[in-house]
Amino acid sequence: MNSTLHAASADGIVWIKMAMAYLMLGIVLGITMGATENFTLRPVHAHINLIGWATMALAGVIYTVFPKAGASPLARVHFWLYNLALPTMMVALAMVLMGKQDVIPLLAASEILLAAGVLAFAANVFLNVKKP
Repeated sequence: MNSTLHAASADGIVWIKMAMAYLMLGIVLGITMGATENFTLRPVHAHINLIGWATMALAGVIYTVFPKAGASPLARVHFWLYNLALPTMMVALAMVLMGKQDVIPLLAASEILLAAGVLAFAANVFLNVKKP
């Protein structure tokens, strides 16, 4: 694996910057829905803002404040599971909401991967977030 990608996956700053990208995407989607008065993708908008923006930003802050957690192999597992699953999940959810029911297995698989990433994060927090 590229050492830069390996190191970046544990860097809280990378998480925070990715969270900002999701915030901007969520805002654009919200404005678009409001302008078109079509709120079909409201669940995608909510998930992008909560899972993409808020959760990723909090992970970034935690990994920055607690560098031992950020340097843990669990941080890399969290990073890759989360960042492979989240965009896949958002696209699949949007497709399901637009009537493409055949992608439900992809949606379910991406949800499971995202949950596995969250479990890695939770384990990392319990193991590596401690008072100095």
